[in-house]
Amino acid sequence: MDRIRLVSWATLFFVSHLGVFYLVGSAGFRIGIAFFLWVGIFNVFVVAQFWAFANDIYSQEQGKRLFPIISVGASLGAWIGTQIIGRTFASLGAYVPMIIGGGILILCVLITIWVNRRMLASGGVAEQKKAREPLGEACPFQLIKGSRYLMSIAALILLLNLVNTTGGFLHNSLVALNADAEVAAMTDATEDERDEARTIFIGEYFADFYGWVNLAGLLIQMFLVSRIFKFLGVRLSLFILPCIAIGGYALLIALPMLQIVRIVKIAENSTDYSLMNTIRAALYLPTSREVKYKAKQAIDTFFVRLGDMLQAGVVFVGTWLGLSLGSFAAVLAFFCVLWIMAAVSIYREHKKLTREA
Repeated sequence: MDRIRLVSWATLFFVSHLGVFYLVGSAGFRIGIAFFLWVGIFNVFVVAQFWAFANDIYSQEQGKRLFPIISVGASLGAWIGTQIIGRTFASLGAYVPMIIGGGILILCVLITIWVNRRMLASGGVAEQKKAREPLGEACPFQLIKGSRYLMSIAALILLLNLVNTTGGFLHNSLVALNADAEVAAMTDATEDERDEARTIFIGEYFADFYGWVNLAGLLIQMFLVSRIFKFLGVRLSLFILPCIAIGGYALLIALPMLQIVRIVKIAENSTDYSLMNTIRAALYLPTSREVKYKAKQAIDTFFVRLGDMLQAGVVFVGTWLGLSLGSFAAVLAFFCVLWIMAAVSIYREHKKLTREA
């Protein structure tokens, strides 16, 4: 396939699923688990595909300059989306937003087609030839295996998600403990009243938490990312998030409290959603088209979810051994050290690639 057919049909493929979920859910079937698993694939695949397209149409210098600006749209969309759905969920229900989301995705396909035509009109014969050129037959995992640079990116992405999701487990555990403590203080309440109070505590806590994460991510993207790229470049920027994470979990070893892990996770998640997402996209600017469309997809889907799966193993072993929250934080600090080592390897290989380019 050429790039516009690939991007358009893959996105429409996912749009069709939203229609199926709407029909099946509206008919009264329980679709929660299936939808959760589907979202886990969709929300990494479509984003990776978007950045593959952006990497293909912009040069390395254009990408460094434009990607931080483009990413403002991602952060702004995340914040606006949570605000809208929070206010309309009660009236629309769970299924109508799926149709609305499908309509927005179709609009994204139309914008992609327009951008592609615009680039063809301004890029001349060379750009037109590149746009029509189908990708080769190499397996994405062969591309990754044959490149130290791609292997290092895959390791970094795996460790990033392992740390982030295990940190989320620590955070959720402390929220649950605090909710139980709130409920235990309600000595005169019935069992139903306690359950309702626990649900309200957790719901209000996470609504406030994700509001701060999205707002902080938006502000970082709008005011800091472009400046960080300008003064540090892509390579040095790689070290910011693991340093935030290792500092936060080192603090959590000594002070395993909800207030501490809340601050750590807000800083970690907001930096991940803004700065780190932009860096991950920019890492592919000096690579081939096959790497951008195929290896990037494999890394941003398979290795992201492999990190999530390994997190389940870490949590299982840790709870079986009876590790305290402070001990879990120490394990995460160790994984952060490995994360920094992967960033060092990317730094070296990226330097070679850009020098050759």
